[in-house]
Amino acid sequence: MTALSDSPRIYPIRLYGDPVLRRKARPLQHTDMLTVPGFDPQTVRQVADTMLETMFEARGVGLAAPQVGLPVRMFVAVEYEDDEEENEGQDTPLKSRVLREFVMLNPVLSVLDKKKDRSYQEGCLSIPGIYEEGVSRARAIQVRYTDLDGAQRTIQADDYLARVFQHEADHLDGIFFLDRLPPEVTEDYRRELLAMQRKAKQYLSDLTVREGQRRQERGS
Repeated sequence: MTALSDSPRIYPIRLYGDPVLRRKARPLQHTDMLTVPGFDPQTVRQVADTMLETMFEARGVGLAAPQVGLPVRMFVAVEYEDDEEENEGQDTPLKSRVLREFVMLNPVLSVLDKKKDRSYQEGCLSIPGIYEEGVSRARAIQVRYTDLDGAQRTIQADDYLARVFQHEADHLDGIFFLDRLPPEVTEDYRRELLAMQRKAKQYLSDLTVREGQRRQERGS
């Protein structure tokens, strides 16, 4: 977790066990002002920019708003020159290999290819250190979404990029990739997940204290 500030370079990423990660996110408008807990209000564009920086810092390929404590239907993602799943968490230069960055508001996914793929390995920035194969995802999808200017967009994606979009869209409905695997997989990681839950609880407790201190300072 990083220290909080009014003008963040990156956001703390919420861990498994944080209640915000299980809530269904609400729709938003591109003109909304958003408040990441612990920070001052920002525009949607500012939040998206910081989410992208947070994603790069964590060496991820996508990040959903609930993962930074915002229960809104927005996620960011990136396509690299080499978009294999091994990119995530590895010590390779990321920004130099970016093909496209995506910021999607209120995404709606539809399946273009009903054939399922289970061959890729998935991980999650909110469940660090845990990677599993076997998550069933559609091979090809279409996403309708709103961009940062309020325009309606449509994009088609297949293979790994389609998986990234499906993974991030799941976060907007409170779903982890582990939920799409047999229960025994989650049980195998019980010790690690319990440790994350403790860290999540402690972070929320510390955040409550810091927010109280900020209110007192501004009221004095």
